[in-house]
Parts: sequence; structure tokens; C-alpha cells
Amino acid sequence: MSADFISRLVGMVVFAIMGGYLGIYLAQVLKGPLDLYGLLLGLVGALAGLVLTPFLTTRPARALRSVLGRLSAQTLLAGLIGMIAGLIVAALLAFPLSMLPEPLRSILPFLGVLLFSYLGIAVFVMRQNDIFSIMRVNLPGRSQSGEESSQPRDAGRTILLDTSVIIDGRISDIARTGFLVGTLLIPRFVLNELQYIADSPDSLRRQRGRRGMEVLSQLQKDPTIPVRISDIDVEGVREVDDKLVILARQLRCPILTNDYNLNRVAELQGVAILNVNELANAVKSVLLPGEALSVNIIQEGKEIGQGVGYLDDGTMVVVEDGRDHLNTKPSVVVTKVLQTAAGRMIFARMGNREE
Repeated sequence: MSADFISRLVGMVVFAIMGGYLGIYLAQVLKGPLDLYGLLLGLVGALAGLVLTPFLTTRPARALRSVLGRLSAQTLLAGLIGMIAGLIVAALLAFPLSMLPEPLRSILPFLGVLLFSYLGIAVFVMRQNDIFSIMRVNLPGRSQSGEESSQPRDAGRTILLDTSVIIDGRISDIARTGFLVGTLLIPRFVLNELQYIADSPDSLRRQRGRRGMEVLSQLQKDPTIPVRISDIDVEGVREVDDKLVILARQLRCPILTNDYNLNRVAELQGVAILNVNELANAVKSVLLPGEALSVNIIQEGKEIGQGVGYLDDGTMVVVEDGRDHLNTKPSVVVTKVLQTAAGRMIFARMGNREE
């Protein structure tokens, strides 16, 4: 039985009893028949309890659980500390406020509790990153000029991981280099999608999903890479990409992905994106027209006589008259470099050819 059904039954009984007592009271006041008044108002109370109880009990509890589920542990802890600080301030002010004349002495202490609790929660949640950074710096047993001096300034930030970037696998190598500063957060719904892909009947999708599981296992085993799997979720949204965007806005953190569609949607909603493909294109070697390089020509090009090869970073090199040098690694000279949406493309000619 669901919680709503149980709450309806309990509410129906409670409201029926309350309605019966109210009917008896009205019958005594109006000098009417006790049985009739008690029965009618008891039935009305039972009906009201059957309809209204979930809106007074389970629905608010479910909404509160949904809100708390979307908050990070750091935000919840900051709110708790802020509430305690506000209650302490309100308690200190309660005594002088109780010396005021009525009705101020009865009203102001209660209003002080509400006001300072709210201010404490609001201030601590808004400045949570600064507060926890100070707490980390001032931990006992850690010198100011020692360990934390080498810690990055934004080591406490969170980075959301998309399913595509886990399957891609390059995240493991990038994280080991130390360029990703912060905790890699993997929501449970991303892990569920990864498991669904790993269990797919399609062999290619299944291999990709299992590769993602292996990459995730490697990340968790590396002590230098902080990885956290969280049950945090977004209620009322089914698509994983939509959940990631909403969660990133709530946590004020970037999304690490190589999904072009997610990249565009997130940028339109003001969410920061760390795109692995853009990073790969940015760190590719810069070649200028006239420079010489060696490339392994592995296939024919689209035009007559062309050969196509690839550099170690995956950059495509189209070699003029390279068809006669298939499966060899000749020296070529760069003639043109084009930047396309798919990446950088290099055009070259054979190096031993005369100008």
C-alpha cells in the first residue's frame, strides 16, 4: 500500500471523529438532534479527510524531500550551521527583549527566532564556498605555508560528468594530468544510463557501456582523482541531459561532456561547459604552411592522386600526389591548414617535389 492510501485512511478516521464531535457540539448549541448532526458532520469530516489528507501530509513531505534531494551535502551543512548560528543569536537577544512591556515582550523573541534563523541560513548558504575554504585552510595540523599552499584555489568546486564523456574514456587521462581541478560528481541517473547502455542487446552499445564502466572504475581507484557518486536527482524530468542542466544550474557547477547537443542546450541556459573535444582541438600541435612533417599515408583521398594520413593526435592530413605512397611514411610540406567544425585539417604536398 502506498503512503497516500494509508494517509487517506488515517485522515478519514481522524476527520470523521472531529466532525462527529463538532456535530454534537453544534446540536447542543442549536438544540437539534445529536445523532443527525453527529452523523452528518462525521460523514463530511470523513470525506474531507479522504480528499485533503495527502495535501496536508504526504504531498508536502514529498516536495520537501525533492528539494532536499537536489541540494548538495555542502549546501545542507552550510544551512544547518547557519540555522544554529541564527538560533544562538536569537537566544542571546531573547532576554533583553523579554524586559520590554507587553505585547512586545511576547512577540519580539518569537520574531527574532524566525528572523535570525532565516538570516543565518541565507548568509551561510550564499557564502558556503568561502566559509568551507576558510575551514579547510585553518584545519589543525596543517601549516599555512605547507600543504594547502599547494592546493588549487578552486579545489572545492564540483564538476558534473555526462555519460558520453565517461564512455569516451579520455577523461581518465585528462584527470591524471591535474588540469581538472575539483571533485568529479556522477549523479545516480548518469550511472543508471551507463548501466542501461552496458546491458543493451546491441553489441556496439554494450561494448561502449562496458568501456564506460571500466573508465569509471579506474577513476575511483585513483587516489589523486576525487570522484563522488551521488543519489541527487531532479524530480519531474526524465531526460538525462535536462537533469544535468538543471542540476548544474542548482549547484552552480560546470558539466564535463563531449555531446554537441548538450553543449548547445547548456550554453543557451547559461551553464558552463567543459568540452573534451574542444580541449583536444586546442592542444593539437600548431603547423604553419611551409613546415615539414612525416605522416603515414594509409588511404586514398577523394580527389585524384590524393593520399590521406593522420597525425598522432588524430589530425587528418591530405597529401597531394600521395596516392603512390600508400602505407609509407614520407616527408611532406604543409601547404594549408583549415579549421572545421569537425577539427583541424591539414593539406600538404610531397616534400621532395620542386617548387
